[in-house]
Amino acid sequence: MNNKDACEIYCYDEEKVNRIQGELEKEDISSVAQLFKAIADENRAKITFALYKGEELCVCDIANIIGVTVANASHHLRTLHKQGVVKFRKEGKLAFYSLDDEHVKQLFVIGLTHMKEVKVNV
Repeated sequence: MNNKDACEIYCYDEEKVNRIQGELEKEDISSVAQLFKAIADENRAKITFALYKGEELCVCDIANIIGVTVANASHHLRTLHKQGVVKFRKEGKLAFYSLDDEHVKQLFVIGLTHMKEVKVNV
């Protein structure tokens, strides 16, 4: 950050700060951070993208799509499942994964769109 990006003097709007701090305390920001942290890993982001495009995929499909072992894909899928990003269903010995809900799809699409815009504007 250079000097143009920061205030030259220290002051703050006490009313705004207090109001937003109060609202912040009511929200589960930690869980939101964990959600983004789960998707922040490149392989998990690839899995999220594959599920966004493929709707429902088995672990073997996912492993082949992102170029990792089935064990590695399973590890990443467990993390994504724990954070509520993906859900699965069993069909015999196969496990099929999909994105948990429309919100996850929207978050991912917004992220992709944002990055395309940032690259254009840089």
